[in-house]
Amino acid sequence: MLDARTRTADAFDPATVDVAIVANPPGGSLAGLPNLKLVQSLWAGVDRLLADPTLPGDVPLARMVDPMMNDAMAQTALWAVLSLHRAFFAYALHQREHQWQPHAQRRADEVPVAVLGLGQMGTAVAQRLVVNGYPVAGWSARPRSLPGVATHSGDEGLTRVLAGAQIVVNLLPLTPATQGLFNASTFACMRRGASLVNLARGGHVVESDLLAALGSGGLQHAVLDVFCVEPLPPDHPFWSHPQITVLPHVAALTDPRSAAEVVARNVRALRDGRPIEHLVDRARGY
Repeated sequence: MLDARTRTADAFDPATVDVAIVANPPGGSLAGLPNLKLVQSLWAGVDRLLADPTLPGDVPLARMVDPMMNDAMAQTALWAVLSLHRAFFAYALHQREHQWQPHAQRRADEVPVAVLGLGQMGTAVAQRLVVNGYPVAGWSARPRSLPGVATHSGDEGLTRVLAGAQIVVNLLPLTPATQGLFNASTFACMRRGASLVNLARGGHVVESDLLAALGSGGLQHAVLDVFCVEPLPPDHPFWSHPQITVLPHVAALTDPRSAAEVVARNVRALRDGRPIEHLVDRARGY
């Protein structure tokens, strides 16, 4: 078994490795392992792994589906939505400027939220928001059904969901179809003064278009946990933008305790000849 984060040229015999447990290994780390039978990711997203041309194409790839990570993501999404709904980001700015400026208080049922991506994390987020009183619409590439959530799919469904939401939470996988999804055209489909919460991948957002939408008043605020370049460069305009809240890719970290159980189950399944959980469909990218 190989932890590809610590691989060195002479630390092991490549022929002895049948399982690789990886997060974001350097390109080429999984090449030259003739008996590799499983690549187990410690991350929910596998776009970076799939972008490595040396990733063995005939070896099963499993993504991390960790209940504790799903719960952490739901907590972060609820914090972001609540902070936007109750103007807490604006109050933080007022504090820095020594301003006493109360805002009108809206009810949760007056703040429609869209959740894009209804996989494990998206489902957890949508359900948490419903429990807290928000009207939630969900969108996924394929039709889904969730209690209490108005679900949509397809291009027309995406347009409807974006147009109806005051807050859009993005949890889509990064694929060729979703690369640059949030661009000038998409922002134009959203409600004027809506907000974006991107907890998925930086590649979903065209950064220059986001800045333009914020500058024009098309968007009110953006909460960003992920970026095209990470760490975010010190001179990046996002750091000091008054309408952007920056997180350092911490919305939902892999919990070693629960993730170890997920990995152990898949390794045991491989050894016993049973089906592997959460296999990636490489054609779809997740």
